[in-house]
Amino acid sequence: MDHEQEQPGEGSLAEKPEPWESWETALVWWSIGIGLAGLIVLGWLVDRFILS
Repeated sequence: MDHEQEQPGEGSLAEKPEPWESWETALVWWSIGIGLAGLIVLGWLVDRFILS
């Protein structure tokens, strides 16, 4: 029985990743910004209404 076995590092994992499109980069930055803004607003709300 001679089965072809992939060695570690072979196949799709060894290929170079494709470059990001500009809209994907913008999406990541917008998501990070919205997440940070949400944390700030949530922190303010907790401070204002729960901790006071």
